Amino acid sequence: MIKLHGINRVYSLKGGPFYALRNIDIGIDEGEFVSIMGPSGSGKSTLLHVLGLHDSAWDGEYWFDREPVHKLDKKRRFDLQKKNIGFIFQSYHLLDDLTVYENLEIPLSYRDVPKKQRESIVCDTLDRFHIVAKKDLYPNQLSGGQQQLVGVARALVANPRLILADEPTGNLHSDQGREIMGLFKRLNQEDGVTIVQVTHSNDNAAFGSRIVRLADGLIIK
Repeated sequence: MIKLHGINRVYSLKGGPFYALRNIDIGIDEGEFVSIMGPSGSGKSTLLHVLGLHDSAWDGEYWFDREPVHKLDKKRRFDLQKKNIGFIFQSYHLLDDLTVYENLEIPLSYRDVPKKQRESIVCDTLDRFHIVAKKDLYPNQLSGGQQQLVGVARALVANPRLILADEPTGNLHSDQGREIMGLFKRLNQEDGVTIVQVTHSNDNAAFGSRIVRLADGLIIK
């Protein structure tokens, strides 16, 4: 499904270039559940944002379903992203001027889902995550854990083929965290959804089928 070859991500700092990712080679098969681990500053989140097509300032080769992402223009990359990828951000990234309901509806509108069908899918998702009572609230009216739940729901609402999750349970109570990880496991095993998560938690990492370890922007063999 995904193949990265020779990926570098360099930031220009006053003290000189900083290599967040260095010569990354990795393949991710469709249906895998991969956990990315490593110390703070090792490049985990940077790698996830490259995979999710939120960051385009890298060099190297990136293949998605044999599509050469490194050769695609901005519009074609966005089309690829919106049709295939759901992203769970560590800092939520909900749209502050939209209600919970409207935040969940946005990914479906990107995929041109008809309005009636969007209503049905959003209502089912609100029920699935036990947030029906929050549907008319805005993000600033929610707790951190509630915002995280909405972020997870938004990532899953359009049934993406690939879920990228940056510390997906970091702001949740332990029971909520286990519930989300169990949901990921079911999506992976029963629906064949490919999942890549960044985590510091050995318990969360154990839900995956493979662990990729990073240090100083390098994959540790």
